[in-house]
This record gives sequence, structure tokens and C-alpha cells, in this order.
Amino acid sequence: MAIAYLFVLLAVFILFYINKLTNALCVQKEIPEERQPKVFRTINVLITILLISCYVDILLNVK
Repeated sequence: MAIAYLFVLLAVFILFYINKLTNALCVQKEIPEERQPKVFRTINVLITILLISCYVDILLNVK
């Protein structure tokens, strides 16, 4: 159970940091304001899928 809490805590940190990096990408590549929400949404969905699949993998292998 402690692994689950640790993973959730790290997942929140990872999502926060990925959003920070995405913002830096948008600034550096001068992505228009209209397209930025789509970029953030796409990256957040993909990272969330990755984190959920890692969580399931960890749960199945820890038993």
C-alpha cells in the first residue's frame, strides 16, 4: 500500500514538472496562444496514460 501512495505522489510531481517543461517548449518554439491548450492537453493525456500503465505494471509485479 505504501508503494501506491509513493507512486501517486511521484506521479503528481512528474505531471507538474512535465507541464513546466511543456510551457518552456511553447515559449522557446513560439507556439501561438491558440494552440497551446491543445499541446498541453495532448502531452498531459499521453503522460497520464504512461503513468497509469506503469502503475498497473508495478501492481502486477509487486505481489
